[in-house]
Amino acid sequence: MAERKGKVTVVGAGFYGSTTAQRLAEYDIFETVVLTDIVEGKPEGLALDLNQSRPIEGFETRVVGQTTGVDGTGYEAIAGSDIVVITAGLPRKPGMSRMDLLEVNARIVRGVSENVARHAPDAVVIVVSNPLDEMTALTQLATGFPKNRVLGQAGMLDTARFSYFVAEALAVPVGAVRTLTLGSHGDTMVPVPSRCTVQGTPLTELLSAEKIDELVTRTRNGGAEVVALLKTGSAYFAPSAAAARMARAVATDSGDVLPVCAWVDGEYGIAGVYLGVEAEIGAGGVRRVVAGELTGSELAGLTEAAEAVRAKQADVVNL
Repeated sequence: MAERKGKVTVVGAGFYGSTTAQRLAEYDIFETVVLTDIVEGKPEGLALDLNQSRPIEGFETRVVGQTTGVDGTGYEAIAGSDIVVITAGLPRKPGMSRMDLLEVNARIVRGVSENVARHAPDAVVIVVSNPLDEMTALTQLATGFPKNRVLGQAGMLDTARFSYFVAEALAVPVGAVRTLTLGSHGDTMVPVPSRCTVQGTPLTELLSAEKIDELVTRTRNGGAEVVALLKTGSAYFAPSAAAARMARAVATDSGDVLPVCAWVDGEYGIAGVYLGVEAEIGAGGVRRVVAGELTGSELAGLTEAAEAVRAKQADVVNL
């Protein structure tokens, strides 16, 4: 077993945050996982419960729970964190769009970001609060961190959903499917069928254009589909898996190329915006954006997504 090192914090102990903390702890690569929340006793209780699973699952990572106040009390528990995952904010209710959450979650995320900058000034920050692209931009502004150290979780979840739907449609193992989505997490998501394969065969040779479009639409609405079924709360098993894998890539300085929400500065002819792209992830966050081959229509979709997100990210400056 490689030695455990470092500290990772998950802000927000809802289903998403607590499941992310569990996954990070069970990797058994960190010294400490800190879980914080504003609900008194909740993070402490979950941490106690998680720690009691350690003898059964056989991991030594210590889980620490800490209630935080709106005034920033309790945040000293996150001091020196290498990675901070921000899940704080309200989840969607049925019928709500991600954008409906913008104003209320902007206030929450700004407060969290300021405390992260104060107590964990060297951290890489992974944002998962919705609306994702806007909250990632806001977190970077509020922390003042270099843009490569603030990234958002979106593309990994969207590609996982797309891959699952493709695997089900073709009755093949999920491991045989490679898909890619770029753009934003939401309505301007840009699936990239030209880069999707099943056991190496292009997806376009296996499914009709109509069927691919149908799966793309289902992927785009993937979160809403889960929300509508659950009635209360939103998805967290797949989203937490994506956030935890991103944190792991940072912790292990892996250099993995993952679809994430990253600052784009000239790639694809797009600059000055947080956008869903493929990026090489390492200890400092985003090492570089990896611009792959796109068809004309895919590039047009990505450019359109960038402009839509740019307009909304301009609004967050004042939130």
